[in-house]
Amino acid sequence: MEKLTQERLRALDDDHIRTLSSLEQSNEDVLIRSSEIPGGYVVPPHRHRRTQFLCVFAGVVLVGTERGRWMIPPGHALLIPRGLEHSVEMYSDVSMRSVYIYSPEGLAASLEPAVLEVTDLARQLITEAVRQGPVPEERGRADLVMALLLDEIGRLPERRLGLPFPASGRLAGLCRDFVEQPSPTAKIDDWARHLNMSRRTFTRFFREEMGVSFVTWRQQACLFACLPRLAAGEPVTRVALDTGYESVPAFTTMFKRMLGASPRAYLTSRAAA
Repeated sequence: MEKLTQERLRALDDDHIRTLSSLEQSNEDVLIRSSEIPGGYVVPPHRHRRTQFLCVFAGVVLVGTERGRWMIPPGHALLIPRGLEHSVEMYSDVSMRSVYIYSPEGLAASLEPAVLEVTDLARQLITEAVRQGPVPEERGRADLVMALLLDEIGRLPERRLGLPFPASGRLAGLCRDFVEQPSPTAKIDDWARHLNMSRRTFTRFFREEMGVSFVTWRQQACLFACLPRLAAGEPVTRVALDTGYESVPAFTTMFKRMLGASPRAYLTSRAAA
């Protein structure tokens, strides 16, 4: 991962401003942008008048909004509703493609962010659309590729990689500490004591604030901590034990429940893609 100098940061910021301006001025229904961005760079908060389909080909990206945080590992994409302010943090060197959709139909009409698993077909269609460029030689073929891509995006399976996050307050402090040092054995009673609440009151309060149960949020937060390390090539055993799991099988069970495959199978399929 390259060291980001002030000069490099200014260049990245300037490129983002130019790109955003170009996107907002264009009248095309669908736009596609290819980006190679170094790890550590954070795209400042911004919004689009189009729905954005942010697809990660390599690296790990964290998108933050007032509604929560979404981690996008390789082979996944985040659907970002039009008008929603968001920032984008590169957890590692990132290769990503973004499809900006103006039409308010189908999945593009969604009002909530969603992490989607990218199929091989969607990946190949995005690659072909990027190859054709903004002014394709064969317009008819380009239109067919784009139409099939939009149809395929509407069929992609959703994955639970969103992490709800309170904006402020003592609960936010507990959540930040947990994300920095997650543990699958964290207890509801301990969190309730920190907030001077009964277990029952805390359980109700947590679900009202976060939209999910404490146990579900804990699992998602643990997965957040694991994905960048696994994507960077760290051994599954080390990651599992470092994040507090007593055994690799227990970690694998959690991983399969969240992502539909074991860590090794998941990473192998992403690498092959």
